[in-house]
Parts: sequence; C-alpha cells; structure tokens
Amino acid sequence: MASSKEYVNFILEQLSGLEGVRCRAMMGEYVLYYKDKIAGGIYNDRLLIKPVQAALDYMPQAAWELPYQGAKEMLLADNVDDRAWLTGLFEAIYDQLPEPKKKKKKS
Repeated sequence: MASSKEYVNFILEQLSGLEGVRCRAMMGEYVLYYKDKIAGGIYNDRLLIKPVQAALDYMPQAAWELPYQGAKEMLLADNVDDRAWLTGLFEAIYDQLPEPKKKKKKS
C-alpha cells in the first residue's frame, strides 16, 4: 500500500518550522531528508525514523517496524500530531545521521 499524498503533506507541514526538510518519492513511498541527510521515510502512512542512538533516547518506547519487506527495521514516530515533539526529534537526531554518499564522477 502506497502512502497517501495527504499524509505526506501533513508530515511536511508538521516539520515546516525546520529549514531543510524535504521528501523524495520512491516506489510509492517517500524518503525524508533533513539538511540533505536521510532522516527516515514515510511508508504505508507511517513515519519511520533511522534508528540512531539519539532517536532511541528521544523515543525509548518506540516500536521497531519494517518499512517494506527485506528492509532494515526503523523506529516508528507515533507522536506526529505534536509539532514541537516532532521537530525536536529531527533536531535531536541530525548530528548522528549518516553523511550523504558522494556521487561518483563519470570518466
């Protein structure tokens, strides 16, 4: 089941206080970036976050869920109605998110 555009727009609106949040459609789902680092994604109308230590500390009771079959488990952010909580989560995890991979130059 693909995520609805309404849910994606809702999440982006909740994060609108942060600069540098964007999403990219990928096979009916959405990868979520914060300042060019992958923070998580929207899968089946669920916001899933990369399981960095800061996310585990911020959401100690978070459920582990699969974004899709064969993927690594991610943390379910289930308090998306609370804008301050959600923006705080993204601010907390930013420094621990992996740096974007460098694209190889074509010869």
